[in-house]
Amino acid sequence: MAKHEFGIIDYFEENKWYSVYEPEKYNCISVSDDLIEELIIKYNEELMAIKTYFQVTAQPGTGLDYCGITLIPPESLKQFRGVIIKANSHYQSQELKLLIEKVSNAISENKYLIHYGI
Repeated sequence: MAKHEFGIIDYFEENKWYSVYEPEKYNCISVSDDLIEELIIKYNEELMAIKTYFQVTAQPGTGLDYCGITLIPPESLKQFRGVIIKANSHYQSQELKLLIEKVSNAISENKYLIHYGI
């Protein structure tokens, strides 16, 4: 089954291309593609309001890059967590609970979150 990976970047480098798949480096957790797909369909408007970057801060975007690498900056994490909490109230998923915990840790540490799409 296809998975999306989410991790915390301990030492974020401005203008660095985060284009290499390194889930172990960022202690990533996996979330099934089915859940992420549902999240994108059901909460698309809210997700698309979240400021993100695609692979490098020189490429601003919004929401998640479904098939690529998304960088979620510290200032966008509370908004992202809010969407995940709302979704989890509907799905009651252990994977989403772990994602909420991961995002909460990134918030408390004021760090970027990295997302590897399918």
